[in-house]
Amino acid sequence: MYKCEREDEILALLTETEYATVEYLVRKINISASSIRRDLKNLEERGLVVRSYGGVKLADATGKHIPFSLRSHENSVQKKQIAKAALGLLHTGDTLFLDGSSSAYFVAELLPTLGGITVVTNSIDVIGCLSRYDIKAYCTGGSISSDNRAVLVGGYTQDFLRNIHADAVVFSVQAVNADGNFFDCYSEEVAVRNIMMQNARRKILLCDSSKWDKTSTFYQANLHDVDYFVTDRDPSHFFTDPTPEKYILT
Repeated sequence: MYKCEREDEILALLTETEYATVEYLVRKINISASSIRRDLKNLEERGLVVRSYGGVKLADATGKHIPFSLRSHENSVQKKQIAKAALGLLHTGDTLFLDGSSSAYFVAELLPTLGGITVVTNSIDVIGCLSRYDIKAYCTGGSISSDNRAVLVGGYTQDFLRNIHADAVVFSVQAVNADGNFFDCYSEEVAVRNIMMQNARRKILLCDSSKWDKTSTFYQANLHDVDYFVTDRDPSHFFTDPTPEKYILT
C-alpha cells in the first residue's frame, strides 16, 4: 500500500471512529507501528489530525469524546500487565468497587480466578463482562454520562454507593503530575470515585506511565490518599511521594 493510500485509509477510519490508537490502526491497516507513526506525523503537519495520549483524532474532532471500545485498546499491553499485578492485592471474599476505566475493566476480566468476589460498579462494560461469569455483581444505576457513554453517574449513583462499604476500590485516572496529584477530565466521574474512595478500606490506583507528567481539568486526589499505586515503570525517581513501598510494578 502506498503512503498516500495509507493516509487516506487512516483518515477514513478516523471519520468513522473519531479517535484511534496506534495499536488500533496497526491492526486495521496491517502495517508496522513505525509506519503508522510516520504517517500520523505527516498528517499532523498538514493540519489534518491531532495526536495525543498514544492516539490520534481528526483535527476538526476536538472536543469529541473517546469511546470506551477505543480507550480499552490504548496501551492495552501495559494495562493488562497492571491488571494482573493488581489482582495480587485482592483476596477471596472481597467486596470491590470498580470504576469505569479501561484498566478496571481488565481487572474485571481476571476476577473469575478469585473466589467469592462481590463487585459494585458504575461501568456498563464491567457489568456486561461479569454477566458471563458466576460472580456477584451490583450495578449502581444512575444516568448514562453525556461525556463518557460507558459509565453511570449522577445523584442516584452516588446515593447507591454511599450505602455500601467495600474492602477495596480499584480505579484509574487520566493524569498524574510529579507532586502525585491525579486528575480526570469528567467531573461527574470524579464525584463517583470520591465516594468509592471514602467507602473503601484499601485504595488501589492503576495508572500506566503514559499518564505521568500530565494534568487534566478536575483534581481527584493525591498519592498520599491511596494504599497502592500499580504501574508499569519504577516511579520512585519521578514522584515526590516519600512512600515507595506503595508502588506495585508489573
